[in-house]
Amino acid sequence: MPLAKDKTRFTYLDMAVFGLFVCGCAWLAYRINVKIHYKWNWAIIPQYLYRFDPVTDKWVPGLIIQGLLTTIRLSVWATALGLLFGTVMGVLRCSPRLFRRLLGWGYVELIRNIPIIVWIFIFYYFVSDQITPLLGIDKLAASNSEPVRVFVTFWAGSPNRFPAFVSGLLALAIYEGAYITEIVRAGIQSIEKGQWEAAAALGFSRWQQLRHIVFPQALKRVLPPLAGQFISTIKDSSIVSVISIQELTFQGMELMAASFRTFEVWITILGLYLLLCLACSLATERLEIYLQKAPS
Repeated sequence: MPLAKDKTRFTYLDMAVFGLFVCGCAWLAYRINVKIHYKWNWAIIPQYLYRFDPVTDKWVPGLIIQGLLTTIRLSVWATALGLLFGTVMGVLRCSPRLFRRLLGWGYVELIRNIPIIVWIFIFYYFVSDQITPLLGIDKLAASNSEPVRVFVTFWAGSPNRFPAFVSGLLALAIYEGAYITEIVRAGIQSIEKGQWEAAAALGFSRWQQLRHIVFPQALKRVLPPLAGQFISTIKDSSIVSVISIQELTFQGMELMAASFRTFEVWITILGLYLLLCLACSLATERLEIYLQKAPS
């Protein structure tokens, strides 16, 4: 029996593609350094990552790291709320009742066919003004209670920006929830019809069928695309910079305007986004391998 070909070996085509990639990078570096006549100054970047605060006598995050932390907070909370919206609407999309299916369908089609920047503006200027007073967000942000301020600062950043943060968070969560709805719907509908029939034969109600039979099986199938959606949320979170939420992209624009160091600032921002999304991608890959090895 012939031995299987070693798939880890480099072929001549692989070496040619790698050589073209190296040449392309070298040409790009030459164009940037020679043709653009740009004076690089990377020395200003470290102070925007971490700086020493003489008042507190300790190292504190700079503007870029503060923006990165806000991006992480925004992405995590938006994914959590989007998962809640998406799960509810995904179940409605699979409901045997027409009105519930239409409700879920209307949510998905309305949100997915609106450009995200238009949705952010509509929600911020028209919807959030009605929601935030009902939730007591303004009072919470203005609270002088130290525990409240510490809680708000830890979970959302600056208390002064808390209303805008909540508005951007809800808008992003509702938008991402539409895509999560379709992931959940596909996961539920991928379960074989015989599973539903067997559960019904045992006397399970619709909710019991979902909870005990369908959801445990669908969860394994939807976790990898949900992890991918989290990465998409990280990238989509940059759009809330248009409503002055001080996340990573907003801080990059502020620093570029203040320092005129366009390339240094944006390359740093790009690198941080790349590291954050790459770490999530690697975690997603490990999750998929684990789920493949896990017993059914």
